[in-house]
Amino acid sequence: MSETVMKAARMMNLLPAEEQEFACEFIKRLLRAWDPDYTKLTADEETALQAAEKSGFLSESEIDWDHLDQIA
Repeated sequence: MSETVMKAARMMNLLPAEEQEFACEFIKRLLRAWDPDYTKLTADEETALQAAEKSGFLSESEIDWDHLDQIA
């Protein structure tokens, strides 16, 4: 978690419960505006994806789903 996120969480904790809920809903709306279909990757997700791609994993199109029992 970044320092900025921790700082925001500490500040939110100072608010009354009703205002904390308001802030949480605001953050949800902000995220939906930034990535409405939830397809963007965070920096950590991008790093993990790149590592997986370099690891030699198989893509879904390379798998013979009808003959999985033949995989050794």
